[in-house]
Amino acid sequence: MQKESWSWATRRLPDPARLVRWGHFGTPVLLFPTAGADFEEVERFQLIAALGGLIEQGRIKVYSVDGLAVRAWLASTLPPEGCARLQDRYDEFLSEEIVPRIRQDCQAERIEPIVAGASLGAFSALAALCKYPQQFRASVGLSGVYDLAPRTTGVSSESVGAFTPARHLAALSEGAAALRQLRGRQIILGTGEGPYETPAESRALASLLQTKQVPCHLRLEGSHRDHDWSAWRELLPAYLRDIA
Repeated sequence: MQKESWSWATRRLPDPARLVRWGHFGTPVLLFPTAGADFEEVERFQLIAALGGLIEQGRIKVYSVDGLAVRAWLASTLPPEGCARLQDRYDEFLSEEIVPRIRQDCQAERIEPIVAGASLGAFSALAALCKYPQQFRASVGLSGVYDLAPRTTGVSSESVGAFTPARHLAALSEGAAALRQLRGRQIILGTGEGPYETPAESRALASLLQTKQVPCHLRLEGSHRDHDWSAWRELLPAYLRDIA
């Protein structure tokens, strides 16, 4: 399996930007780490191996970046306003630096990546699509954690809530071009109902998407699915097969 990585200095982030890609051809999939981890977490936990069939067939090319913004919210090493500024810059970094680099690597200046992630990676994936529907063609959220406030220390729901998929959706008024674009995208929300899963969060987001008339496929995978990598390794290839 082909693998290539890039690193560069960016004014938008406090650390060097890092991007990695596995594969040689196919639909680009930008995969976010689970809880503010690094850009190679998905390989260490064998999610790339689980996607190996799709990658080797040339169905998909998988990219990943560091989860710097989520990491800052969880660590609480910055004050809430500092985390908010970093989240703004991180979102801009995805739109203005990562998407163009993926398009350059794919040699297709208009190609639209799929965004995907598990746990807090699902938060990042859904937020990216809701904020930039003109750049991404679909989003997959596995075992999604879409409300960061209960997972942070000393950060109010209002501070972090401004960056959630729900807030991005609420900001889209009827008739807005971004809402029209989002209605033409594909969204899959999959969640188990076993230990440490929070299916209510996926249900609530699916309901909100429905009220905005945004197509969303909610998949409740049952109580035998836990909040862990073994479930995500099995489910993500199946979900991507449907849309890639």
